[in-house]
Amino acid sequence: MRRRIIALAALLLTVAAPQAAELRVMTFNLRYASGSGTEAWHLRRPLVRDCIRLHQPDLLGTQEGLAAQLSELHADLPGYLRLGKGREGGAKGEHMAVFLLEARFQVLESGDFWLSDTPEVPGSRSWGNTLPRMVTWARLRDHASGRELAILNTHLDHQSQPSRERAAELIRKRIADLPASLPVLLVGDFNAIAGSNPVHAQLLSQGFLTDLFRTAPIRRNADLNTYNGFQPPIRGGEHIDWILGRGPWRPLEAEVVVHSQGSRFPSDHFPVVVRLGLD
Repeated sequence: MRRRIIALAALLLTVAAPQAAELRVMTFNLRYASGSGTEAWHLRRPLVRDCIRLHQPDLLGTQEGLAAQLSELHADLPGYLRLGKGREGGAKGEHMAVFLLEARFQVLESGDFWLSDTPEVPGSRSWGNTLPRMVTWARLRDHASGRELAILNTHLDHQSQPSRERAAELIRKRIADLPASLPVLLVGDFNAIAGSNPVHAQLLSQGFLTDLFRTAPIRRNADLNTYNGFQPPIRGGEHIDWILGRGPWRPLEAEVVVHSQGSRFPSDHFPVVVRLGLD
């Protein structure tokens, strides 16, 4: 009898404990919708859709998408929930949207803040950037593991290094304000080359965040630049699109995704995807 009780107790503990579950995370600068030419959104839309469906991310952060463009993409991705405002407030301007599998995640909290001296003011800008920059974030419960996690998605300034550094400082502070036990993902287009731009070191210093692509044991197309300018891949290894993390993430494999139809690419960036475990 005593052995049965011990065995039953062990079984209950196993059921109650958070279970390991893999997670696929993608960051994808979509390039804002243009109306004409070979790079027009209506021509690129099927490629974007097929690329995302092929890699089936559980969490997806997109950059540059406009409201109508994101509505079309959302229609192409049944089963996903979309979060985030435009950088000029409401639906205006480019979005740093977060897409998540609705059946897998419960949204506990979500919101947006602007990378400025007044982060709660929509459309605000500081530090030398001429365009507003922002973060869309969410705190989630993963039904597959029973655990909570947070994701932040951003797009740093393309011109001002001081702006990028101040933005990284604010993002780091916001992450530090989250409970220390909460695993965090930070994804986006940082307009800074991983490993050489100070912004990368700023976010990784003192072990604050980990570059989940660079620490994955399997890295496909790691030698490719993530910005392509709608041209064939360049083997320079310059990554400006990152997936970073805080907490017990265990990178399993990562890829710079090259997806095309003939000479047409879905965007002027290659998306980046990382498959993760969480210890």
